[in-house]
Amino acid sequence: MIPPADTLLKYDNPVLVNKSTDRKSPKGRPLKVSPQQPIDSTPVPPPPKPKSASTEATKQENEEILNLILPPREWMEGNQLWVQKVSSTPCTRTDVLHLEELLDTKLQERQARETGICPVRRALYSQCFDELIRQVTINCAERGMLLWRVRDEIQMTIAAYQTVYESSIAYGMRKTLQAKKGKADMKNRILELENEKQELKKALNEEKAKCETVEKIEAEKRQLEEKRHNEEIQLLKRTNQQLKAQLEEIIAPRK
Repeated sequence: MIPPADTLLKYDNPVLVNKSTDRKSPKGRPLKVSPQQPIDSTPVPPPPKPKSASTEATKQENEEILNLILPPREWMEGNQLWVQKVSSTPCTRTDVLHLEELLDTKLQERQARETGICPVRRALYSQCFDELIRQVTINCAERGMLLWRVRDEIQMTIAAYQTVYESSIAYGMRKTLQAKKGKADMKNRILELENEKQELKKALNEEKAKCETVEKIEAEKRQLEEKRHNEEIQLLKRTNQQLKAQLEEIIAPRK
């Protein structure tokens, strides 16, 4: 027989179940295995002293609740089905101290981290909490069911946080990929703008050269125009002086 993985939760000895006659209930209820009794001709011994009906009923009810909270675990070995239920033996103070020591030992053996998120530490503490629920349920089924609700609420909260964490990781990955793509696009855009800038600088230099050439030509034209204008003025002045002199000569004899 190959037993399942070791756990902090205390189990009874595994029981071999005949698949042709015994089946597992959907909620993991305790399975009743009736071993075959050999035929014997010896006298039947007297039945044991009966216990009170209320005590037996309470014990049976507590076992059913215990198996409901902590279902039996099953595994296959070849064609044989093995079932192992949680132990219904009441615990003592020594058992609790032993559980604490065993928890510390397993935390060290499996090198669980003391802080932060650690699946190993979470699994071990979950097993320890299940063992505490088992111990409490044996003595008080109502208290055990209340702890069961607390455990399920904690697991649901952790699952919700895990979903949010996974969603945030996926969102972060999408944003990272988008940022990388945007970075590549931005680099290409920067190269395009740099090339456009160089082309604009080249065009600006060409336009400046044209402007300087035009200014130089216009300056030369302006100088020529000024020179010609000055010559015309001088010519007109001389002509005016000549005409004035001629006019004075014409007018002078008449006096």
